[in-house]
Amino acid sequence: MEEKNFYDLIILGAGPAGMTAGVYAARKQLDTLVITSDIGGQATWSDGIENYLGYVYITGAELVKKFEEHLTKFDIKIEFTRVVRLVHDNGLFTVHTEDTREFTARSVIVATGKSPRMLDVPGEKEFVGRGVTYCATCDGPLFSGQHVAVVGGGNSGLEAALQLMKICPKVYLLELEDKLRGDEIVQNKIKGAQNVEILTRTTVTSIYGEQFVKGIFTRNLDTGETGQLDVTGVFVEIGLRPNTGFIKDLLTLNRWGEIPVDCASRTAIPGLYAAGDVTDVPEKQIIVAAGDGAKAALGAYSYLVRLPKATSDWSALVAS
Repeated sequence: MEEKNFYDLIILGAGPAGMTAGVYAARKQLDTLVITSDIGGQATWSDGIENYLGYVYITGAELVKKFEEHLTKFDIKIEFTRVVRLVHDNGLFTVHTEDTREFTARSVIVATGKSPRMLDVPGEKEFVGRGVTYCATCDGPLFSGQHVAVVGGGNSGLEAALQLMKICPKVYLLELEDKLRGDEIVQNKIKGAQNVEILTRTTVTSIYGEQFVKGIFTRNLDTGETGQLDVTGVFVEIGLRPNTGFIKDLLTLNRWGEIPVDCASRTAIPGLYAAGDVTDVPEKQIIVAAGDGAKAALGAYSYLVRLPKATSDWSALVAS
């Protein structure tokens, strides 16, 4: 059976923004395809969520499961692959994937989210999955009873330390600046913990080990003094970068690599929308991403109903 590759709408990503967009698109009866490398995105990393309306407390994994159950109630096709390029030509969008397939649509919603930034130090890549991790929620329980280091003093680093200090006898929290940068209420909890040692103005110079991580080498940025910490887990929490590499030749991104959008989730190209953490919307929250996804889908619907409706009309454009 020949693979279908023409759609009204293609949604790139299946985090809270992408899945919400999918539900809204389905309710508007748009012929929709979702292309994603995973389900849930960053939301699955959250240990406890207390600010998503309707849930006093829910884990990220549980919330994502509810999103997925809602999405799969509709007849929306999902392709699990990675997007490598998005092309806009003659009013149509063509998505190129890493497995060399192409899908075309009259409208696209980019909801590809962000990925963790790396330290880029010796030993990091070698020990990914063997002591180096970028998700305390996902991997924290594996390090129960062990000494670990968390790199990054922003909210993501503080949240990681907060989780790990409950199960690890020793947690080192490293920050480049002269003080922690996360929410004060979380800082106070960590500063009051007997098993957390905070090292400011400190950077990781390398990660070492054999089959698994055995420790890290550090340097104080003020004194130049070097140190060594015996840890079996290194949690890298130094921020995220937008997943926009596939679109950088199509759109002008902001200085952080995010996609600029207006209040209706529209980009500079008609028919192209963006939603969630991949955009320049200031607050990166699950509930904000979900709302953005809804706006983007409704915007795409309004855009599409003003175009020629017959599939044959735009299929002919592709063939021309």
